[in-house]
Amino acid sequence: MKIGKVYLVGAGPGDVQLITVKGAELIQQAEVILYDRLVNPKLLELANPNCELVYCGKLPNRHTMRQETINSQLVAKAKEGKIVVRLKGGDPGVFGRVGEEAEELARHGIPFEIVPGVTSGIAAPLYAGIPVTHRQYGESFALITAHDQSKDGKPLLNWAALAKGIDTIAFYMGVSNLLFICENLMKHGKSPNTPVILIQWGTMGRQKTLEGTLATIANQAKAVQFSNPVITLVGELVSIRKKISWFEKKPLFGRQILLARTDCNESALAKELMKQGADVIEFPKWKTVQTKENEEILNKIETYEKILFTSSESIDYFFEALLKHKIDIRKIQAKLFGYSDKLTKKLNERGFMATTSKSLHRFADGLIVGDSSFETQVAASGVWVTHEKQMDVQFIPMFFRMFEEVRLDTVVFPNAVSVLAFVHGLNEMNRKLEYILKRLPIVCVGNETKVQLEHLGFSSSNLTVLSTEDDLLNYLPHMNNMEFAQMI
Repeated sequence: MKIGKVYLVGAGPGDVQLITVKGAELIQQAEVILYDRLVNPKLLELANPNCELVYCGKLPNRHTMRQETINSQLVAKAKEGKIVVRLKGGDPGVFGRVGEEAEELARHGIPFEIVPGVTSGIAAPLYAGIPVTHRQYGESFALITAHDQSKDGKPLLNWAALAKGIDTIAFYMGVSNLLFICENLMKHGKSPNTPVILIQWGTMGRQKTLEGTLATIANQAKAVQFSNPVITLVGELVSIRKKISWFEKKPLFGRQILLARTDCNESALAKELMKQGADVIEFPKWKTVQTKENEEILNKIETYEKILFTSSESIDYFFEALLKHKIDIRKIQAKLFGYSDKLTKKLNERGFMATTSKSLHRFADGLIVGDSSFETQVAASGVWVTHEKQMDVQFIPMFFRMFEEVRLDTVVFPNAVSVLAFVHGLNEMNRKLEYILKRLPIVCVGNETKVQLEHLGFSSSNLTVLSTEDDLLNYLPHMNNMEFAQMI
């Protein structure tokens, strides 16, 4: 029997772009992925739709899957001959228990590789504007776990060596023991005035920081109920943050956006919002199942005067079908339309002078090419369903967790189709629309989108309607805290 292989992969600290090239390639190749709570769910979208996703996440005092079970799962899946990725937050060798998992694999003769990742103890400070070494402020640096296997959960450390011999110290997950940490560092020689910063959800749009000193930070954290996941950085280097803070200056830093999704892959809009510093949850997650080519339509393709494409996949499947059936592209006499600017651009890149149209009803006498959701929306003379779009149910538990962990402040609907897709996704989760949208500002693109939302009972007075995605990108950074306070 063929034995598979296990890859123990570091997923990085949170920012999805901080995954290594090798790590991303292995996610794409995996047949099974066992992933932790702190792994950015967007990384799992790189996986093959048929890949099995297994959640191994842990919360303080509440473990979803015991380490022994994780070890046995890795062995069992590999013995089935599968390519297995164990996806771990940060770097697997830094408080990631990779040694235990690798030992178990070796004991069973399972081949494995360990793929390093960017650790949060270095990345989170950098995103907060703090390098962990600097010739003027500190040339030594230590990574310390702030909770261990001691009986009372308090770390057993050489406090004197840390206090007197290390310039900058990064404590992982140290909020519950923060007072204990600060007291021991001061007791063994660290000045009470030593700067300290807490960095929560480092490298992500929801990143939050709290600055103080060894003497004050524990009370400050308690007062605002600061909670894990947190890196606690101690040292004079913290003071340099005022000069070189960069991430928090991005126009959408701190914004938590729920973006209604229609495509299976990450949208260009989502990428741009994240580039500007926002956390973006694209909902729901789709996968496609290609349907049989419509030979009746193909045989009379030259008779249509206009053709509307409603998704990126529909464009690909359409032209693949032409090639497969050896239909000369010059037979198409129709004017081509995209249901969004993005789709129009994709058609233009294929050499057509396409136009954007966000109205289905204009094509009652034409051809609409798209997924199955359009089949009953308009009585067109021709509807070619190129594929069925199905909600990827493996992502439903991830959305439940994200909706619990992220404090959303804006919902964006980029087109009318996204409204229907959004409602379908909530129905699959047995959640009502009001559960997500209650009291949240809603921003939509186009009047068709506004009409769809109004059909669902949302008043136009609660909606901000913009003409294009570019307008949206220009508008969001100017929704200041005062406006949010009034709208929420």
